[in-house]
Amino acid sequence: MRVGYIGLGNLGVHLATSLQRNGFDLTVNDIDKGAAKNLLSMGAKWADSPKELAENVDIVITCLPSPAVVKHVMLADNGVLAGLKTGGVWMEMSTNDRHVIEEIAALAAEKGIDTLESPVTGGVHLAASGKITVLIGGEQKVYEKCKKVIEAVGGQNFYMGPLGNASIIKVITNMLAFIHLVAAGEAMMLAKQGGLDLKTSFEAIRASSGTSFVHETETQLVLSGSYNIGFTMDLALKDIGFATEMGRTFGVPLELAAITEQAFVRGKAQYGGDAWSPKVIKLLEDAVGVELRAPGFPDVLTDTEGPK
Repeated sequence: MRVGYIGLGNLGVHLATSLQRNGFDLTVNDIDKGAAKNLLSMGAKWADSPKELAENVDIVITCLPSPAVVKHVMLADNGVLAGLKTGGVWMEMSTNDRHVIEEIAALAAEKGIDTLESPVTGGVHLAASGKITVLIGGEQKVYEKCKKVIEAVGGQNFYMGPLGNASIIKVITNMLAFIHLVAAGEAMMLAKQGGLDLKTSFEAIRASSGTSFVHETETQLVLSGSYNIGFTMDLALKDIGFATEMGRTFGVPLELAAITEQAFVRGKAQYGGDAWSPKVIKLLEDAVGVELRAPGFPDVLTDTEGPK
């Protein structure tokens, strides 16, 4: 099965590497050819445009930073739908607006092209180790057709039902992660100001009912002296914006999500949209005048899980 991968950013490059490592005939494209250097050295092929890539593969996977970029890559004159043949499949792996996916999927269907949404969750470090979770929405038969590709990039995968469903659950998981991140920062600052040892406090929380995946990874990252999760403030705001929009659409009051969204708005204003998302904790550090650090604490995302 020939696979094309478009979007070799902090996340996409690891997902594409998993495909290459698992023996797929892989062609890649990105606005920055330098991002493909390692993949090309491993035997992947390069395409100069999304159209050229699509003309030479059976499945096109995109992992792109915004709905606007997805629409351009898919619908431009040199885009994917201009090159992908009848019977081909488009898989969208980033967190996206479900309405945009449905719009493009309808246009793809007119050309005999199937669509799967397959956003991933778990963080860049799990993508690097091939253990990230994949959430799938679309027709069951298309999912079965692409299952080997999906299993090559991640650990667990969950078929959520029709197109659009995976986007909803992905937004929910990210919303929870952002809320947990802000809460974990507040918890650790209480421990610090209460005179507790931060490493022991971290371990106590990890062994308690108050733990979370975010605490076990991103809290440890901050304590090690880093904020580099490979995920930016701009991306966080995009994703939590999807959540608050869904709240309005579905009539669900999302009070914690709204408060957390404003924390990231402040974080972007203070540190810039390209700042790593855990810097939202630095807002609290700056306000209190104290850094959350535990000397000798390992960076779990590099020391145990591979590159960020």
